[in-house]
Amino acid sequence: MITAIVRYQLPAAITRADCIAHFHKIAPGFGEVKGLLRKHFIWNETGSAGGVYLWESIADAKAFYQGPWLDGIVARYGMYPEIEYFETFAITEVKTGEVHYIEPLAAKASAA
Repeated sequence: MITAIVRYQLPAAITRADCIAHFHKIAPGFGEVKGLLRKHFIWNETGSAGGVYLWESIADAKAFYQGPWLDGIVARYGMYPEIEYFETFAITEVKTGEVHYIEPLAAKASAA
């Protein structure tokens, strides 16, 4: 499982309210993205925005961040996004108390 953090700087003319409106408009369309498990739409007061994505695989993530998606980011914001990829080892669901271990715990090497 892969977590990707995507960030880009919004043009000064795009307000917080504009960003919220855009995210509300596009959020439903992410339900059909191959391999995407979850997306958090993010913004901060410095005008940085983007998303935190949870993917089934690195291949799904890298395939998505090309073509139409990338073209749209560059056209809207005039810049390429910064994308970082992380392996996801575990997820804690705070509301339910469930913990999902994605990467199994490695067995300790036995002493010889």
